[in-house]
Amino acid sequence: MTNYQKLVCCTGLLFAFGVNLQAQNTFGEDLNFLKKHQKVITLKTNLGKSQLIVSPALQGRVMTSTSNGLKGNSYGWMHYDLLASGKFEEHINPFGGEDRFWIGPEGGQYSIFFKKGTEFSFENWFTPKELDTESFDVIAKNESSVTFQKKMNLVNYQDFKFNIEVNRKVSIFSQKEIEKDLNIDLKQIDFVGYQSENEIVNTGTQAWSKETGLLSIWILGMFIPSENTTVIMPYKNKLALNSSYFGTVPPERLTITDKHVLYKGNGTYRFKLGLPPQNIIPYIGSYDSKKNILTIVKYSFKGDTTYVNSVWAQQEHPYEGDVVNSYNDGPLENGGQLGPFYELESSSNTRELKANEAIQHLHKTYHFEGDKADLNRISKHVLNIDLNEL
Repeated sequence: MTNYQKLVCCTGLLFAFGVNLQAQNTFGEDLNFLKKHQKVITLKTNLGKSQLIVSPALQGRVMTSTSNGLKGNSYGWMHYDLLASGKFEEHINPFGGEDRFWIGPEGGQYSIFFKKGTEFSFENWFTPKELDTESFDVIAKNESSVTFQKKMNLVNYQDFKFNIEVNRKVSIFSQKEIEKDLNIDLKQIDFVGYQSENEIVNTGTQAWSKETGLLSIWILGMFIPSENTTVIMPYKNKLALNSSYFGTVPPERLTITDKHVLYKGNGTYRFKLGLPPQNIIPYIGSYDSKKNILTIVKYSFKGDTTYVNSVWAQQEHPYEGDVVNSYNDGPLENGGQLGPFYELESSSNTRELKANEAIQHLHKTYHFEGDKADLNRISKHVLNIDLNEL
Protein backbone atom coordinates (compact mmCIF):
# COMPACT_ATOMS: atom_id res chain seq x y z
CA MET A 1 0.00 0.00 0.00
CA THR A 2 1.41 3.42 -0.92
CA ASN A 3 1.78 6.25 1.58
CA TYR A 4 -1.23 8.13 0.27
CA GLN A 5 -3.35 4.98 0.18
CA LYS A 6 -2.55 4.56 3.87
CA LEU A 7 -3.42 8.22 4.38
CA VAL A 8 -6.92 7.70 3.03
CA CYS A 9 -7.44 4.45 4.94
CA CYS A 10 -6.00 5.55 8.26
CA THR A 11 -7.11 9.17 8.61
CA GLY A 12 -10.79 8.75 7.90
CA LEU A 13 -10.76 10.64 4.61
CA LEU A 14 -12.94 8.00 3.01
CA PHE A 15 -15.64 10.61 2.43
CA ALA A 16 -13.49 11.94 -0.43
CA PHE A 17 -14.99 9.59 -3.01
CA GLY A 18 -15.62 12.05 -5.79
CA VAL A 19 -17.75 14.41 -3.68
CA ASN A 20 -15.32 17.23 -4.33
CA LEU A 21 -15.88 17.48 -8.08
CA GLN A 22 -15.93 21.26 -7.94
CA ALA A 23 -17.33 21.95 -11.40
CA GLN A 24 -20.26 24.35 -10.98
CA ASN A 25 -19.45 26.60 -8.03
CA THR A 26 -19.30 30.33 -8.52
CA PHE A 27 -16.97 32.51 -6.49
CA GLY A 28 -19.95 33.87 -4.56
CA GLU A 29 -21.08 30.36 -3.63
CA ASP A 30 -17.60 29.49 -2.37
CA LEU A 31 -17.43 32.74 -0.41
CA ASN A 32 -20.76 32.02 1.29
CA PHE A 33 -19.66 28.45 2.08
CA LEU A 34 -16.40 29.55 3.69
CA LYS A 35 -18.11 32.28 5.72
CA LYS A 36 -20.29 29.61 7.33
CA HIS A 37 -17.27 27.78 8.71
CA GLN A 38 -14.54 30.36 9.41
CA LYS A 39 -13.60 34.01 9.29
CA VAL A 40 -12.13 34.98 5.94
CA ILE A 41 -10.64 38.09 4.34
CA THR A 42 -11.64 39.15 0.82
CA LEU A 43 -9.23 41.22 -1.28
CA LYS A 44 -10.60 43.15 -4.26
CA THR A 45 -9.58 45.27 -7.24
CA ASN A 46 -10.82 46.12 -10.74
CA LEU A 47 -14.18 47.40 -9.36
CA GLY A 48 -14.71 44.11 -7.55
CA LYS A 49 -14.37 41.87 -10.61
CA SER A 50 -10.99 40.58 -9.40
CA GLN A 51 -11.26 39.04 -5.93
CA LEU A 52 -9.64 36.43 -3.71
CA ILE A 53 -10.46 34.83 -0.37
CA VAL A 54 -7.74 34.48 2.28
CA SER A 55 -8.05 32.35 5.42
CA PRO A 56 -6.10 33.42 8.55
CA ALA A 57 -7.19 30.21 10.32
CA LEU A 58 -5.52 28.13 7.60
CA GLN A 59 -2.07 29.70 7.65
CA GLY A 60 -3.04 32.73 5.57
CA ARG A 61 -3.72 30.59 2.50
CA VAL A 62 -5.51 31.88 -0.57
CA MET A 63 -8.54 29.61 -0.77
CA THR A 64 -9.85 30.69 -4.18
CA SER A 65 -10.12 33.64 -6.58
CA THR A 66 -12.15 34.97 -9.48
CA SER A 67 -11.78 37.33 -12.43
CA ASN A 68 -15.49 38.12 -12.79
CA GLY A 69 -17.00 38.97 -9.42
CA LEU A 70 -19.38 36.92 -7.29
CA LYS A 71 -20.96 35.21 -10.31
CA GLY A 72 -17.62 34.39 -11.91
CA ASN A 73 -15.74 31.09 -11.98
CA SER A 74 -14.08 30.07 -8.70
CA TYR A 75 -10.56 28.88 -9.54
CA GLY A 76 -9.31 27.17 -6.38
CA TRP A 77 -10.04 23.58 -5.37
CA MET A 78 -11.38 23.08 -1.83
CA HIS A 79 -12.25 20.01 0.22
CA TYR A 80 -15.79 21.00 1.20
CA ASP A 81 -16.50 17.99 3.42
CA LEU A 82 -13.35 18.39 5.46
CA LEU A 83 -13.80 22.15 5.80
CA ALA A 84 -17.41 21.70 6.91
CA SER A 85 -16.66 18.88 9.37
CA GLY A 86 -14.90 21.10 11.87
CA LYS A 87 -12.63 18.15 12.66
CA PHE A 88 -8.90 17.67 12.27
CA GLU A 89 -7.28 14.54 10.88
CA GLU A 90 -4.19 13.03 12.49
CA HIS A 91 -1.59 13.11 9.72
CA ILE A 92 -2.67 15.88 7.33
CA ASN A 93 -5.71 18.02 6.54
CA PRO A 94 -5.98 18.55 2.76
CA PHE A 95 -8.26 21.58 2.97
CA GLY A 96 -7.28 22.82 -0.50
CA GLY A 97 -6.51 26.37 -1.60
CA GLU A 98 -4.67 28.09 -4.45
CA ASP A 99 -1.64 29.26 -2.45
CA ARG A 100 -0.74 27.58 0.82
CA PHE A 101 2.39 27.95 2.92
CA TRP A 102 4.48 24.89 3.70
CA ILE A 103 8.08 24.23 4.71
CA GLY A 104 10.39 21.55 3.34
CA PRO A 105 11.88 19.01 3.48
CA GLU A 106 9.06 16.54 3.89
CA GLY A 107 11.17 13.39 3.84
CA GLY A 108 14.76 12.31 4.26
CA GLN A 109 17.25 12.56 7.09
CA TYR A 110 16.47 16.26 7.64
CA SER A 111 12.68 15.98 7.46
CA ILE A 112 10.43 18.00 9.76
CA PHE A 113 7.57 15.49 9.22
CA PHE A 114 9.29 12.47 10.85
CA LYS A 115 10.74 12.00 14.34
CA LYS A 116 14.32 10.83 14.82
CA GLY A 117 14.85 7.10 14.41
CA THR A 118 11.46 6.32 12.86
CA GLU A 119 10.97 4.63 9.52
CA PHE A 120 9.89 6.74 6.57
CA SER A 121 6.42 5.24 6.48
CA PHE A 122 2.99 6.78 6.67
CA GLU A 123 2.38 5.68 10.25
CA ASN A 124 5.30 7.88 11.35
CA TRP A 125 4.54 10.86 9.08
CA PHE A 126 2.88 13.91 10.67
CA THR A 127 2.41 17.35 9.17
CA PRO A 128 3.54 19.94 11.73
CA LYS A 129 0.43 21.53 13.20
CA GLU A 130 1.92 24.97 12.53
CA LEU A 131 1.59 24.24 8.78
CA ASP A 132 -1.71 22.40 8.98
CA THR A 133 -4.18 23.44 11.64
CA GLU A 134 -2.82 26.48 13.49
CA SER A 135 -3.82 30.00 12.48
CA PHE A 136 -1.53 32.84 11.45
CA ASP A 137 -1.79 36.23 13.17
CA VAL A 138 -3.07 39.14 11.07
CA ILE A 139 -0.59 42.01 11.43
CA ALA A 140 -2.06 44.45 8.90
CA LYS A 141 -4.70 44.54 6.18
CA ASN A 142 -6.44 46.79 3.69
CA GLU A 143 -8.63 46.28 0.62
CA SER A 144 -5.77 44.88 -1.49
CA SER A 145 -3.39 43.12 0.92
CA VAL A 146 -3.11 41.30 4.23
CA THR A 147 0.04 40.57 6.25
CA PHE A 148 0.50 37.59 8.58
CA GLN A 149 3.06 36.47 11.12
CA LYS A 150 3.66 33.20 12.95
CA LYS A 151 6.24 31.99 15.45
CA MET A 152 7.19 28.34 15.01
CA ASN A 153 9.33 25.79 16.83
CA LEU A 154 10.06 22.84 14.56
CA VAL A 155 12.20 19.76 15.20
CA ASN A 156 13.73 17.73 12.39
CA TYR A 157 14.84 14.10 12.03
CA GLN A 158 18.24 14.98 13.54
CA ASP A 159 16.52 16.43 16.63
CA PHE A 160 17.73 19.87 15.59
CA LYS A 161 15.39 22.56 16.89
CA PHE A 162 14.42 25.41 14.55
CA ASN A 163 13.11 28.60 16.10
CA ILE A 164 11.64 30.59 13.24
CA GLU A 165 9.39 33.51 12.46
CA VAL A 166 7.22 33.31 9.36
CA ASN A 167 6.24 36.54 7.64
CA ARG A 168 3.68 36.30 4.85
CA LYS A 169 1.93 38.99 2.83
CA VAL A 170 -0.80 38.30 0.26
CA SER A 171 -1.54 41.09 -2.24
CA ILE A 172 -3.95 41.37 -5.16
CA PHE A 173 -2.69 43.07 -8.33
CA SER A 174 -4.19 45.89 -10.35
CA GLN A 175 -4.46 45.63 -14.12
CA LYS A 176 -1.44 47.89 -14.58
CA GLU A 177 0.65 45.77 -12.20
CA ILE A 178 -0.17 42.57 -14.09
CA GLU A 179 0.50 44.14 -17.47
CA LYS A 180 3.86 45.47 -16.27
CA ASP A 181 4.96 42.26 -14.56
CA LEU A 182 4.17 40.00 -17.54
CA ASN A 183 4.61 42.64 -20.26
CA ILE A 184 1.15 41.93 -21.71
CA ASP A 185 -2.03 43.79 -22.73
CA LEU A 186 -5.25 42.86 -20.93
CA LYS A 187 -7.81 44.58 -23.14
CA GLN A 188 -11.01 42.49 -23.45
CA ILE A 189 -9.64 39.88 -21.01
CA ASP A 190 -11.00 39.13 -17.53
CA PHE A 191 -8.15 38.75 -15.04
CA VAL A 192 -7.11 38.24 -11.46
CA GLY A 193 -3.56 38.18 -10.19
CA TYR A 194 -1.98 38.06 -6.76
CA GLN A 195 1.22 37.17 -4.97
CA SER A 196 2.36 35.78 -1.66
CA GLU A 197 5.58 37.22 -0.25
CA ASN A 198 6.98 34.64 2.16
CA GLU A 199 9.87 34.78 4.60
CA ILE A 200 11.32 32.50 7.27
CA VAL A 201 13.71 34.02 9.82
CA ASN A 202 16.10 32.12 12.05
CA THR A 203 15.12 33.54 15.45
CA GLY A 204 17.28 31.06 17.36
CA THR A 205 20.78 31.63 18.69
CA GLN A 206 22.34 28.75 16.74
CA ALA A 207 23.24 28.91 13.07
CA TRP A 208 21.72 26.37 10.66
CA SER A 209 24.10 23.98 8.92
CA LYS A 210 23.83 21.33 6.22
CA GLU A 211 25.05 18.75 8.73
CA THR A 212 22.08 19.30 11.07
CA GLY A 213 19.55 20.24 8.42
CA LEU A 214 18.14 23.22 6.51
CA LEU A 215 14.64 24.45 5.68
CA SER A 216 12.99 25.97 2.62
CA ILE A 217 9.74 27.74 1.78
CA TRP A 218 7.27 25.65 -0.21
CA ILE A 219 4.13 27.11 -1.83
CA LEU A 220 1.46 24.78 -3.22
CA GLY A 221 -1.67 25.61 -5.24
CA MET A 222 -4.59 23.19 -5.74
CA PHE A 223 -6.81 23.72 -8.80
CA ILE A 224 -9.95 22.22 -10.30
CA PRO A 225 -9.20 19.41 -12.80
CA SER A 226 -10.98 18.63 -16.06
CA GLU A 227 -10.57 16.57 -19.21
CA ASN A 228 -10.01 19.87 -21.04
CA THR A 229 -7.12 21.07 -18.85
CA THR A 230 -3.47 20.85 -19.92
CA VAL A 231 -0.66 21.53 -17.44
CA ILE A 232 2.29 23.33 -19.05
CA MET A 233 5.82 23.10 -17.61
CA PRO A 234 8.34 25.16 -19.63
CA TYR A 235 12.00 24.22 -19.33
CA LYS A 236 15.44 24.96 -20.78
CA ASN A 237 18.61 22.94 -21.33
CA LYS A 238 18.72 19.13 -21.30
CA LEU A 239 15.65 17.87 -19.48
CA ALA A 240 16.20 16.19 -16.09
CA LEU A 241 12.55 15.54 -15.23
CA ASN A 242 11.88 13.91 -11.88
CA SER A 243 8.85 11.67 -12.38
CA SER A 244 9.61 9.03 -9.75
CA TYR A 245 7.72 10.44 -6.75
CA PHE A 246 4.85 7.94 -6.91
CA GLY A 247 6.15 5.33 -9.29
CA THR A 248 6.67 5.37 -13.03
CA VAL A 249 4.39 7.68 -15.03
CA PRO A 250 2.90 5.89 -18.07
CA PRO A 251 4.47 7.39 -21.22
CA GLU A 252 1.05 8.09 -22.73
CA ARG A 253 0.30 10.45 -19.82
CA LEU A 254 3.09 12.87 -20.82
CA THR A 255 3.94 14.87 -23.91
CA ILE A 256 7.55 16.07 -23.85
CA THR A 257 8.89 18.51 -26.43
CA ASP A 258 12.23 20.31 -26.56
CA LYS A 259 10.69 23.21 -24.58
CA HIS A 260 7.76 21.89 -22.52
CA VAL A 261 6.48 19.01 -20.41
CA LEU A 262 2.71 18.66 -20.89
CA TYR A 263 0.04 16.50 -19.30
CA LYS A 264 -3.72 16.43 -18.87
CA GLY A 265 -4.67 17.86 -15.47
CA ASN A 266 -7.77 15.73 -15.08
CA GLY A 267 -7.34 14.26 -11.59
CA THR A 268 -7.79 10.69 -12.83
CA TYR A 269 -4.26 9.29 -12.43
CA ARG A 270 -1.88 10.02 -9.58
CA PHE A 271 1.67 11.22 -10.29
CA LYS A 272 4.02 14.08 -9.54
CA LEU A 273 6.66 15.81 -11.67
CA GLY A 274 9.57 18.05 -10.72
CA LEU A 275 12.21 20.17 -12.43
CA PRO A 276 15.70 20.88 -10.98
CA PRO A 277 17.50 24.26 -11.07
CA GLN A 278 19.26 23.69 -14.41
CA ASN A 279 15.91 23.39 -16.21
CA ILE A 280 14.16 26.36 -14.67
CA ILE A 281 12.29 29.02 -16.59
CA PRO A 282 10.38 30.54 -13.62
CA TYR A 283 6.87 29.86 -14.92
CA ILE A 284 4.36 27.02 -14.86
CA GLY A 285 0.79 27.10 -16.11
CA SER A 286 -2.37 25.39 -17.27
CA TYR A 287 -5.12 25.93 -19.83
CA ASP A 288 -8.76 24.85 -19.73
CA SER A 289 -9.85 24.80 -23.37
CA LYS A 290 -13.56 24.47 -22.56
CA LYS A 291 -13.85 27.39 -20.14
CA ASN A 292 -11.04 29.35 -21.82
CA ILE A 293 -9.14 29.82 -18.57
CA LEU A 294 -5.37 30.35 -18.72
CA THR A 295 -3.51 30.05 -15.40
CA ILE A 296 0.09 31.18 -14.99
CA VAL A 297 2.31 30.86 -11.91
CA LYS A 298 5.48 32.92 -11.72
CA TYR A 299 7.96 32.42 -8.87
CA SER A 300 11.25 33.84 -7.66
CA PHE A 301 14.37 32.06 -8.94
CA LYS A 302 17.84 33.60 -9.03
CA GLY A 303 19.89 30.66 -10.27
CA ASP A 304 20.55 29.04 -6.90
CA THR A 305 21.27 25.32 -6.90
CA THR A 306 20.70 24.31 -3.25
CA TYR A 307 17.16 22.96 -2.82
CA VAL A 308 15.93 20.51 -0.18
CA ASN A 309 14.98 17.00 -1.25
CA SER A 310 11.63 15.75 0.10
CA VAL A 311 11.80 12.08 -0.93
CA TRP A 312 10.78 9.68 1.88
CA ALA A 313 14.14 7.92 2.25
CA GLN A 314 17.69 8.35 3.48
CA GLN A 315 19.14 10.49 0.73
CA GLU A 316 22.53 10.56 -0.91
CA HIS A 317 21.90 14.10 -2.18
CA PRO A 318 19.62 15.85 0.33
CA TYR A 319 20.22 19.31 -1.17
CA GLU A 320 19.60 18.50 -4.82
CA GLY A 321 15.82 18.82 -4.81
CA ASP A 322 13.34 20.31 -7.28
CA VAL A 323 12.46 23.98 -7.73
CA VAL A 324 9.02 23.53 -9.29
CA ASN A 325 6.53 20.65 -9.12
CA SER A 326 3.17 19.66 -10.50
CA TYR A 327 0.95 16.94 -9.05
CA ASN A 328 -2.01 15.24 -10.69
CA ASP A 329 -4.33 13.56 -8.21
CA GLY A 330 -5.97 10.23 -8.97
CA PRO A 331 -7.79 7.23 -7.50
CA LEU A 332 -6.06 4.94 -5.05
CA GLU A 333 -6.18 1.15 -5.06
CA ASN A 334 -8.93 1.13 -2.43
CA GLY A 335 -11.16 3.37 -4.58
CA GLY A 336 -10.76 6.48 -2.44
CA GLN A 337 -9.27 9.76 -3.53
CA LEU A 338 -7.97 12.90 -1.82
CA GLY A 339 -9.35 15.16 -4.53
CA PRO A 340 -9.54 15.22 -7.43
CA PHE A 341 -7.32 18.23 -8.11
CA TYR A 342 -4.03 19.14 -9.74
CA GLU A 343 -1.25 21.21 -8.17
CA LEU A 344 1.20 23.88 -9.30
CA GLU A 345 4.03 24.24 -6.73
CA SER A 346 7.25 26.19 -6.26
CA SER A 347 10.01 26.19 -3.62
CA SER A 348 12.66 28.57 -2.40
CA ASN A 349 16.32 27.72 -2.24
CA THR A 350 17.88 26.96 1.14
CA ARG A 351 20.88 28.41 2.97
CA GLU A 352 22.85 28.03 6.19
CA LEU A 353 21.21 30.87 8.11
CA LYS A 354 22.90 32.60 11.00
CA ALA A 355 20.78 34.08 13.79
CA ASN A 356 18.32 36.69 12.45
CA GLU A 357 19.08 35.83 8.82
CA ALA A 358 16.19 34.97 6.50
CA ILE A 359 15.09 33.24 3.30
CA GLN A 360 12.42 34.78 1.07
CA HIS A 361 10.24 33.37 -1.68
CA LEU A 362 7.76 35.07 -4.02
CA HIS A 363 4.92 33.09 -5.65
CA LYS A 364 2.54 34.81 -8.08
CA THR A 365 -0.68 33.38 -9.52
CA TYR A 366 -2.58 34.74 -12.53
CA HIS A 367 -5.88 33.63 -14.08
CA PHE A 368 -7.11 34.95 -17.42
CA GLU A 369 -10.46 34.38 -19.14
CA GLY A 370 -11.47 35.53 -22.61
CA ASP A 371 -11.30 34.79 -26.30
CA LYS A 372 -8.85 32.02 -27.12
CA ALA A 373 -6.92 34.23 -29.54
CA ASP A 374 -6.36 36.82 -26.81
CA LEU A 375 -5.31 34.16 -24.31
CA ASN A 376 -3.00 32.65 -26.90
CA ARG A 377 -1.07 35.90 -27.21
CA ILE A 378 -0.40 35.76 -23.47
CA SER A 379 0.52 32.07 -23.59
CA LYS A 380 2.97 32.48 -26.46
CA HIS A 381 4.60 35.47 -24.81
CA VAL A 382 4.88 34.13 -21.24
CA LEU A 383 4.86 30.31 -21.53
CA ASN A 384 6.32 30.20 -25.05
CA ILE A 385 3.61 27.84 -26.30
CA ASP A 386 0.79 28.08 -28.82
CA LEU A 387 -2.48 26.96 -27.26
CA ASN A 388 -3.63 25.65 -30.64
CA GLU A 389 -0.85 23.03 -30.46
CA LEU A 390 -1.93 21.51 -27.14
